[in-house]
Amino acid sequence: MKEIANLLKERAVLQDARRVVVKVGTHSIAKKSGRPDYTALKRVVDGVCSLRKAGLEVLFVSSGAVAAGVESLGLKSRPTEVSDIQMCAAVGQARFISEYEKLFAAREVKIGQVLLTHSDFADRRRVANLRRSLDHLVRAGIVPVINENDIVADEEVKGLTFGDNDWLSSLIVKLVHADALVLLTTVDGLLDAEGKRVPAIGKVRDALKLVKPAEKGTLSKGGMDSKLKAVQNAAKSGANVVIADASQPHVLDRIFAGRDVGTFVPGSAL
Repeated sequence: MKEIANLLKERAVLQDARRVVVKVGTHSIAKKSGRPDYTALKRVVDGVCSLRKAGLEVLFVSSGAVAAGVESLGLKSRPTEVSDIQMCAAVGQARFISEYEKLFAAREVKIGQVLLTHSDFADRRRVANLRRSLDHLVRAGIVPVINENDIVADEEVKGLTFGDNDWLSSLIVKLVHADALVLLTTVDGLLDAEGKRVPAIGKVRDALKLVKPAEKGTLSKGGMDSKLKAVQNAAKSGANVVIADASQPHVLDRIFAGRDVGTFVPGSAL
């Protein structure tokens, strides 16, 4: 209990964050059918814009493209064939970016779409170019809307996908030297065996023992174990991390005000 109390005090460091990565999962912004949940989308966009208004540089990682494509094409669940997944991604990505552009424009914020695969992190020159591009976007006041490029990603090759963008968000944190990572999901952070929120984690290794391997959902690929592995990767770079419920009112403002929201993981909590 004393350790958790001390960790909660460390949340105050979030008030000093200047560059942050915010990632939102599929189920937080899409209905069960895969159709974009416009109320949820607006809530997240308003939160990102509020952070920008407060002076933070924000890079936004959003899942949901494949799910939107599933619904748009009239499919009952996420397909398993690579070509079908790519087709859903192509249809759904256009749908999502269109909605994001409208919502951000209503807040007078410009966005730029960035689609990435593992190969973008495999070559030094491409990594350096990606870092320069993202840095230039945020310094110009543009919010990068980042997603895995499922349209060309080959899911048949094991290990060459980012999961539900959790791992991708942690790579972005390290790439741009972000101060913090927020993983927005459908639950209020990490839950213990009794379903109670764990307010803070001292060691990610111990937390990994509390969760079960992710079960394949009908729309997304991630799970809490995926998130904790991403948390561990981001924490290694010194970034502070919060896992929180995307549906909570003003959740991003509260997180960066140092409030006790979701599960907090201090940088280098290995």
